[in-house]
Amino acid sequence: FIDLAKSGFYNGVHFHRVIPNFMAQFGCPYAQDPRSPRSGTGGPEDGTSFKILAGPEEGKEVTRRNGGNIPDELTEKITNAPGTLSMANTGRPNSGGSQFFINVANNDFLDFFNPRTPSKHPVFGKIVEGY
Repeated sequence: FIDLAKSGFYNGVHFHRVIPNFMAQFGCPYAQDPRSPRSGTGGPEDGTSFKILAGPEEGKEVTRRNGGNIPDELTEKITNAPGTLSMANTGRPNSGGSQFFINVANNDFLDFFNPRTPSKHPVFGKIVEGY
C-alpha cells in the first residue's frame, strides 16, 4: 500500500464500490474514470516490486505476480471494525493487489482468523482523523 501511495498509483482514482452500512472500496486504476465498466477489475503491473517495511520480513523484496498480486499478509489479528482499512481480494489466496476497502460497520466475518467464515481480509490500517 505504502509503495503504491508514494508512487502516485492512487492519484485520481475514485471509490468504485460503495455499499452502505458495509464498506467503501478503492484502489482500482480503471476507476480513474468513475463510469468505466472495468472499475474494480484492475491492479498494479506484474513484475513491479517493493520492500517490506516492518515485521519479521522487513527489507525483503516482494514482486507482484499473477495480475499484480502480492502474497497474503496474514500476520496481525486486527478485526475489520469501523474505520479500518482492509485488503480486498478475489477470495482466493494471494489475490490482493492494490484494492482495499474502508469498513463502515463491524465486519468481523471478514477476519482471516474468524473460523466461522472462509473470508480472509487482513486489516492493515485505521483512519484516525476525519472519520
